[in-house]
Amino acid sequence: MIKTLLFNHQEKRQLVIAFIGSLLGVSFLITSIHYLSKINDYGKESEILGKNTLIIQKKVTSASSFNLTKTDFSPNEISKMKLEPFISDVKPVVSNNFRVWFETNDPYVPTFKSDVFIQAVSKEFLDVKSNNWHWKEGEKFVPMIMPRDFLVMLNTFMNASGIPQVSDELAMKLKFRLRISDGLKEEWVDTRIIGFTNEISSILVPENFMDYATRKYANGNPGKITQIMVAGKEGQFGKLEKYMNDHGLESKNAQVIVSRLKSIVGTLFGVILVISIVTVVASGLVLIQYMQLLLSHNKYEVRTLLRIGMHPDKISRTFFFYFIRVFGAVLVIGFTVFGLLKYFVDEMFQTGGIYLSKSISIYAFAAILLTFIIFALSSFRTAKKEVFSLFNK
Repeated sequence: MIKTLLFNHQEKRQLVIAFIGSLLGVSFLITSIHYLSKINDYGKESEILGKNTLIIQKKVTSASSFNLTKTDFSPNEISKMKLEPFISDVKPVVSNNFRVWFETNDPYVPTFKSDVFIQAVSKEFLDVKSNNWHWKEGEKFVPMIMPRDFLVMLNTFMNASGIPQVSDELAMKLKFRLRISDGLKEEWVDTRIIGFTNEISSILVPENFMDYATRKYANGNPGKITQIMVAGKEGQFGKLEKYMNDHGLESKNAQVIVSRLKSIVGTLFGVILVISIVTVVASGLVLIQYMQLLLSHNKYEVRTLLRIGMHPDKISRTFFFYFIRVFGAVLVIGFTVFGLLKYFVDEMFQTGGIYLSKSISIYAFAAILLTFIIFALSSFRTAKKEVFSLFNK
C-alpha cells in the first residue's frame, strides 16, 4: 500500500535515463578494471624480471667495433638515469671477468660441459618464486636461473646422444656444478637450477656469489657494466622508450613488445575506467536526485503517513529499499553485460595472439561491492535526511 501510494503514479522518465546511464557506466567500469588487472599480469608467469623492468644495453655501432665509442655504462651515467621522472630505479648487471665452466654432475644424465657466461642482478629486480635465491660462503650449492635457450641446447645434445630429454621440472632436480678459475687456481661449486627465463641470455647467480668469485678469481679487475636493469614507472613506458632511442640504448625485442603492449592497452582501459567512473557517479547522482524529487512530489503523502503515526524510519527505509533494488538490478544486468563483453574481448585478444587468464579478476568483484556500498550509504543518508526534514516541520 505504501509503495503504491509513493511510487506507482510518478513520472519515471528520469529514473529510466538514470538506470540506463548507470547500467552503461557499471558495465564498462567492471570491464575496464578486469582488463587493467589482466593486462598488468600478462606474461607474469613466464617472466623472471620484476614488474616494468627492462635489461638495457648500448647499441653496438661501427664506431664501437673500432673502440671509438664505449658500450659500457659509467657510474655517472647510471646516476643520471635514476633522476629521470619516468624511471623508478636503475641497477647494474654484474658480469663475470673470470673463467666459468659449467657441467652436469648427476649420475642420471650424461656429462655435458661448456664455458658459460654468468651475471648477477639486484634481488629486488627479480621476481623469483623460490626461497633458495640466496648464497653465502660455505653453503652446499649455488642457486642459478637458467636461460631457457640453454636448456634447449642441453636437450638438443641429449637428443643427439640418444638420451631422453629433460623437462623444466626434472632439470630443477638435477645436479650441476661450476668451475671458477683465474687460469692458475680454480674451485668447483655445486649448483642447482631454481628457475628459467626467456628474458636473459646468461646464467644468473646471487650477488653474494658473484662478489665472492670476483674477489677471489678476478685478480682485482673490476668488471665492466655493459648492461643495466631499469624499472620504469607504471604507464610511462613511452617516455622510457623515447629516452632509449634518443640515447642509443636498446633492449630485448620481446621485453619491449610486452612493455609497450601493457602501456598502450593499460592506457586505453585507464581512459575507459575514468569515463566509467564519471558515468557511474553522474548516474548515481541522478538516481539520488530522483529520490529527492519523489520525496518532494510526495510531501503531502509523507506528512499524512507521519501524522497517522508511521515512524519516519519506516518511510525512509521504504525509499531506501526501493532504490537499492533499482541499483541492484543495475549491477546484476551490468555484470551480465560484462560477461558478454568479456567473451568477445577475450576472443579478440586470442585472435591477436594474446592469451589472458580466463578467470574473472577479483578487482572486478571488488568494484561491484564498493560501488554498491557507496550508493547504499548515499541513498540511505539522503532518504533519512529528507524524511526527517518533513517530520520536523
